[in-house]
Amino acid sequence: MDDAVDPSGRLPNVGGKSFWSLQRVTLLLGLALLSACGKSEVEQQRQPPLVSATKPVTHVFRDEIQAVGTARANEQVTLAANVTERIERLLFDDGMYVRAGQLLAVLSNAQEQAALAGARASAAEAASQLERVSSLYKQGFATRALLDQQRAALSEARASEDGTQAQLGDRLIRAPFSGYLSLRTISEGAIVNSGTPLVTVSDLSRIKLDFTVPETQLGALRTGQPIRAYSSAYPEDVLQGTISTIDPVIDPESRAVMVRATLPNPGARIKPGMLLTVRIETGQRTALAVPEVAVLSQGETRYVYTLDAERKAKRTAVKTGLRDNGLMEVSGLSQDAMVVTEGVVKVAEGRAVRIAEVESSDSAARKGPAAPEARP
Repeated sequence: MDDAVDPSGRLPNVGGKSFWSLQRVTLLLGLALLSACGKSEVEQQRQPPLVSATKPVTHVFRDEIQAVGTARANEQVTLAANVTERIERLLFDDGMYVRAGQLLAVLSNAQEQAALAGARASAAEAASQLERVSSLYKQGFATRALLDQQRAALSEARASEDGTQAQLGDRLIRAPFSGYLSLRTISEGAIVNSGTPLVTVSDLSRIKLDFTVPETQLGALRTGQPIRAYSSAYPEDVLQGTISTIDPVIDPESRAVMVRATLPNPGARIKPGMLLTVRIETGQRTALAVPEVAVLSQGETRYVYTLDAERKAKRTAVKTGLRDNGLMEVSGLSQDAMVVTEGVVKVAEGRAVRIAEVESSDSAARKGPAAPEARP
């Protein structure tokens, strides 16, 4: 029972100095273990950071003018009533496709129909009278004055017929060209005033795309020049077209010129009013390029980290140019330079690094957006 604690709570007597020696050894072992862990963490922190690197590549960059344009129908017109009258029949549905000349709406026209029938009868009677007088004139039984009078009567009757026909035509609404109709907002039986819109017809076989370009880029444009357009509604599609018109007048306030391109529109997928992104290639050049993720910014300065033979980082200033698919045009680098692409935030001037992977510029370019602006 020597090792037990006595009822007073005092430590047992385990041999005096032997007990305290054991405590000292335990303490020293603990301190040694903590010291070893601390050294391990420090050594780990002192290890060079792990980065990925690549060499610049030669890439073909295309000079492009970019703009945003609004799609317009090839032809578009809103048909309106020419007279104040009641709608007798509507012969169309929402959004339907119609042909040129197709009858769309009929306004009440009973009086005009009757007047037209009377005018036609009068014209027929005048024509018959002229034929009889002409026969008598040839036989010498009618004067030239009577013949001229009958000819004038026929002309007047035919003019009256044409006028009545026009009045009837004002009550028949027809499509002026083939296209798609807007949504119907009127009903049969409604009374419409002269000028009341009835329906809109839009020819969507082609699309007119209007966009503005700064006057400084006007020299790079010409009619017939191909363009590419992109819609957020169809992100996978590239719409091809050509410049059809360049406005001869420049806006004095914006210093921009309006340009119109024409694009085929199979299936009428592009709708008037849609916003399209426009790209116009004006030239191309070959230059060195690195992934955008490798390029850092500090104010107006652009730079990358290059590695020397000892794998020490060096901050190298570059001039940047065009971008294309994650690659950025740069000058100020040699083609053999080793450029840090991943882990740039752990790199500092003169600091040694470990290279985890030497990757191609194309694979590095696909990994993500450009690096954020570096802090001084």
